[in-house]
Amino acid sequence: MAFRQHPDLPDASLPIAVIGGGSIVRNAHLPAYRMCVFEVVSVFDSIPTIASNLARDFGISYVAESVEALVAQAPSDVVFDVAVPAIAIIPTLQALPDGAYVLVQKPMGENLVQAHEIFDLCKKKHLKMAVNFQLRSAPYSLVARDIIGQGLVGEIVEIEVSVCVHTPWAMWDFLEKAPRMEIVYHSIHYLDLIRCLLGNPVSVKANTLKHDASPKLHSSRSAMILDYGPRCRAMVNTYHAHDYGPKHQRSEFRIEGTKGVIKFQMGLNMDYPTGERDWFEWCRLGGNWEEIPLEGSWFPHAFRGPMSAMMTWTSGGDRPETHAEDALQTMALVEACYEDASKPGTKM
Repeated sequence: MAFRQHPDLPDASLPIAVIGGGSIVRNAHLPAYRMCVFEVVSVFDSIPTIASNLARDFGISYVAESVEALVAQAPSDVVFDVAVPAIAIIPTLQALPDGAYVLVQKPMGENLVQAHEIFDLCKKKHLKMAVNFQLRSAPYSLVARDIIGQGLVGEIVEIEVSVCVHTPWAMWDFLEKAPRMEIVYHSIHYLDLIRCLLGNPVSVKANTLKHDASPKLHSSRSAMILDYGPRCRAMVNTYHAHDYGPKHQRSEFRIEGTKGVIKFQMGLNMDYPTGERDWFEWCRLGGNWEEIPLEGSWFPHAFRGPMSAMMTWTSGGDRPETHAEDALQTMALVEACYEDASKPGTKM
């Protein structure tokens, strides 16, 4: 039995202008676009050598000296791919032409206030914006969504995300200045995928805190319980300081229903950015576990989906599922987690 592993590609591709050239662009955005034969026509980064090195390595013809210069050179049908720190999203969007199509790397701001400001700015400038919540488009996520969509696991009663890895946070030095970290910059992926599968929860319980291994970060481990009523719950538990080798590291999703169960490993989180092997297994009630070979991984394959959806949108198709209104709901869930985490627990 075959299940979907690849996103729908657009009928016709459009030029892409990239703003921001960090590791996520080099390791995921640009390799994914090359895979799809999408043309990247220009790139800008606040550090010129980063942009010029990307242009050299990926055959990008124009290196802009500023966002304004990039906009001035951009074709009329361009899709802007914005991959800047969350705090820089608003000034970047302000520099884009009204009515532009924009794919913004997550998160949609560092908090819900910023998310609403971004949303309001998009409405004011008539920007067609979606957020790059690309985990929804990873091969294992697409397989899981296909199996669930066909009713093969029945009603979902349990989702558990368990991450215990050693993450090299020093790769992103801007995170040391972020007022919030783990949930809004990492666990947001899992919260967004859970929302994609179950919708918005009724309420949340959460905890997020620092670790001595990363003293400059606001937080690097979190635990969240999402309430979906008396028949279903979802849990996210992340720990990023397990520096004892790969043997007992884990990075797993479990989705259990009344008729079956799904488990898959997100290998990218282990030995990042090289990553360990992804795997996907599922079992029907009363049956045997079956492994489904995966064609690709989170990086770079998942990044094909959001940009493909943007290009389909520009041609009159449906807007991406991670459009601004939906992304705002994921940010509201993140905010609810932080709000609950700020409250004291029940005393004994």
